[in-house]
Amino acid sequence: MPAEANHGHNQTIVNGIGHIGYIQGGKLARWTDEEIPFTFLTKAKNFIEDHKQEPFFLYYALTEPHVPRLPATMFKGKSELGNRGDVILQLDWAVGEIIKQLKYLGLDKNTMIIFSSDNGPVIMDGYEDQGFEKLNGHTPAASLRGGKYSILEGGTREPFIISWPAKIKPGVSGALVSQIDFLASFASFFNVESKNAIDSKNVWDAFTGKDQKGRNFFIEQNDQLAIVKDNWKYIRPSRGEAFYKLTHTDSGNLPTAQLYNLNDDLGEKNNLALKYPEKVKELETLLSTELSTEEAKAK
Repeated sequence: MPAEANHGHNQTIVNGIGHIGYIQGGKLARWTDEEIPFTFLTKAKNFIEDHKQEPFFLYYALTEPHVPRLPATMFKGKSELGNRGDVILQLDWAVGEIIKQLKYLGLDKNTMIIFSSDNGPVIMDGYEDQGFEKLNGHTPAASLRGGKYSILEGGTREPFIISWPAKIKPGVSGALVSQIDFLASFASFFNVESKNAIDSKNVWDAFTGKDQKGRNFFIEQNDQLAIVKDNWKYIRPSRGEAFYKLTHTDSGNLPTAQLYNLNDDLGEKNNLALKYPEKVKELETLLSTELSTEEAKAK
């Protein structure tokens, strides 16, 4: 699994595997990639055990499915979708182990579990691990266009599961929320001040299933800017060079204004910008106003 030099994944070589960044501390700081997820899992389970008699907060950042994708022996080849599929199986198993630990300790009913991701899928991200060749028809972003780095829904619409059996009834919500809303929402729940929650909104009722709307609107940014309001999504045109991410048909930069009705077209296949110019104008005005307000606050 050689690292691609132009992706910056070969700055430190451990057991023949290239890694992002420079690992300091000599050989004692090195690890075995196939084993480190189990080390993190053990540490997480031990933390829960040690704090079972008191309220606790655990942030468990799984290494899977980030590169380098090196599944443990017990998962290698199990998915028949290559290393990428194998480490996703491993991720699913690891989350299950955390839930088993909570059940074993009798904490599962009154523990809130939040499962999410930071961006959409990417198949080729610096390692030649036959990601494309071994997809076998699997579509990581399902019907969504785009992926990691993209302003399209495949890059920004993430898995978001909140489980709290004692307080939240099972269901599916279409509320518009963001991970940045955790700060204001939990500050409100715990009745603490949150001076630094500049972009965060209190959407506690949406998180707990009591509100199906969530935010009034949400601004997204990568190399482009977009705004979502009432399930209309406007993507401001970009003059930057178009570059490809998940597939060869979904560009990161979009040279013309894009308008999508996400209620009817979650896959963003039908650009309605020419059909609804007033909606484009409305959302561009809102986007510009919000950006100007934020710039003024920052000065």
